[in-house]
Amino acid sequence: MSAANSQDTLSNKKLHSFLSWVEEKNPGEIEFIQAVRELSEVVIPYIQENPRYEKMKILDRMVEPERIIIFRVPWMDDKGNYHVNRGYRVQMNSALGPYKGGLRFHPSVNLSILKFLAFEQTFKNSLTTLPLGSGKGGSDFDPKAKSDAEVMRFCQSFMTELSRHIGSSSDVPAGDIGVGTREIGYMFGHYRRLINRFEGVFTGKSLKWGGSYIRPEATGYGCVYFSDEVLSHHQNGLAGKEAIISGSGNVAQYTAEKLIELKAKVLTLSDSQGYIYDPDGIDTEKLSFVKDLKNLRRGRIREDAEKYPRSQFVAGRRPWEVPCDLAYPSATQNELNLEDAKELLKNKCLGVFEGANMPVTLEATSYLQEHGVIFAPGKASNAGGVATSGLEMSQNSQRLSWKREEVDKYLRSIMINIHKECVLYGPRTHKGVVNYLRGANIAGFVKVAEAMLEQGLT
Repeated sequence: MSAANSQDTLSNKKLHSFLSWVEEKNPGEIEFIQAVRELSEVVIPYIQENPRYEKMKILDRMVEPERIIIFRVPWMDDKGNYHVNRGYRVQMNSALGPYKGGLRFHPSVNLSILKFLAFEQTFKNSLTTLPLGSGKGGSDFDPKAKSDAEVMRFCQSFMTELSRHIGSSSDVPAGDIGVGTREIGYMFGHYRRLINRFEGVFTGKSLKWGGSYIRPEATGYGCVYFSDEVLSHHQNGLAGKEAIISGSGNVAQYTAEKLIELKAKVLTLSDSQGYIYDPDGIDTEKLSFVKDLKNLRRGRIREDAEKYPRSQFVAGRRPWEVPCDLAYPSATQNELNLEDAKELLKNKCLGVFEGANMPVTLEATSYLQEHGVIFAPGKASNAGGVATSGLEMSQNSQRLSWKREEVDKYLRSIMINIHKECVLYGPRTHKGVVNYLRGANIAGFVKVAEAMLEQGLT
């Protein structure tokens, strides 16, 4: 057996042993184990080449959260009925800075999903080069169809407990699915009342009281900036490319907005009922209609096809069957599977850029990479949101508010630097495509690992 084959065999044994240990300690946590597997498949061979990481059990420590807080959230609806939800905060890793990550309010929220998101956040935050640790939290509360007063009462109850565990130098939450400026406002107001201080403990705040320009747009804009760098690196460009996007929420809307600005043609958007396909392209006017539809009227994406005759609504399906150059999965985890990946390849898709967190399954990721399709993992391509949250924290610390153009310039610079780090650690495959999955995982891992080594056994 050659030395290379012997090394591969050893790495595979260690990978299997490590994942078995993780599965035993975290039974039934499917999403979390998937996230650990994706990183471990890349990082464990790298650790074999750098044994000091193995000796200090760096990866073992990374997969174990520093702290998990679980609490009940009692609240009352407008009719005087009592309800109880469950609240969470996963404080994953603070080697690089205070815990940083969003709060998600959605019925699907459970510990597995939050641990997966917090684990991913560790390496995403590392890639930004900003001093940010990682965390995630939320509740199985559903803000849809709730009155403002009901949402306020829930947020205040949620913050009564969470306020004990956060602070501007310890844990700085942000928004996520189901948590926008309204929810951030209610939580921050109650936090300020409880602790009698005005401090930058939340990001995603209103511009009127400490928020940052570009924060709502940041994840979508950042994803497009990253894809522009990727295409330029592969002797290509965004202009003239046809793009399909899933979702119609914050990330999808601003991904579409920046693609349109950079002269790409956006063909699709979607929601849980299906997707719209517009062969003429979704332009600025049509996108404004979607923003009003989803953000103000809480309508369904099918209404776009009712307004624009050339737009088609395809019920019960996802947009990955539409021929395109670029795909931006921007809705939720595991929304693009192996069959979807095969469809994209058949239609000669050049690249897939994760706008959501882990929207592409492991099988689909492997298939895309094996067949020479550019694949950008979310820890790199959707890092723009947390990067701008970090910029908001800087503005709060300085008691300053930067101009929109200044924040946008910083955001683009951060995404360019993330791309450079991914290229540094991600060699080209036999198809001539940079392995961004390997590059992002190792670049993110190394910075956190070095900090943990230097700080001792913590």
